[in-house]
Amino acid sequence: MSSGPAVLSSTPMPASEAKWITLKKIVYRDEAGKERVWESAERTTRKSSGIDAVAVLALIRSKTNAFPLSTIIIEQYRPPIDKYIVEMPAGLIDEGETPDQAAIRELEEETGYKASKVVETTPVLVADPGMTNANMKLVVVRVDLEDKMEHPTQKLEAGEFIVRRVVEVDKLDQVLKEYETKGYVVDAKLQHWASGYDMARRITAGQL
Repeated sequence: MSSGPAVLSSTPMPASEAKWITLKKIVYRDEAGKERVWESAERTTRKSSGIDAVAVLALIRSKTNAFPLSTIIIEQYRPPIDKYIVEMPAGLIDEGETPDQAAIRELEEETGYKASKVVETTPVLVADPGMTNANMKLVVVRVDLEDKMEHPTQKLEAGEFIVRRVVEVDKLDQVLKEYETKGYVVDAKLQHWASGYDMARRITAGQL
């Protein structure tokens, strides 16, 4: 019987076998005019929009103030890290989709919650430009509930094992710190947002 997800083996993969990514050898000229070589990983799934993916920051509100402003985070096992990762709902953009449409779709599929409106969308962002050209947009959406907290059914695809969790925004930074003590790894986008929110709150309160 399986005791949970785990990496069983890790071996070099020929580029000809890769389905989702490829390696590129980039020859470029630096600021001093010298020719140099760079190694890069690239997605092969990028569509005509030129944007790979979206991450979704969902702000959940009660129309009757039955609960504090909250957000949704998800937990899922990521083989490259061989650990459970805590992150925002996210996913690749399909052909013909806008980032906003992809965000609304991914949020409902991974968490069951339906966005009431898109609040804002960031410019194109990169996370690890020294290794890859992968990019994304962060889409902020509102989820307006009539009264108390709801827990709709997720719409996961076969092979997806995603645990959702609703967290009060004011407690998010502390909750993420607690995950570290449990052996989880927190995604950088989520931690940066939580840390920024907490720091802004402390600055406003005169604590920094």
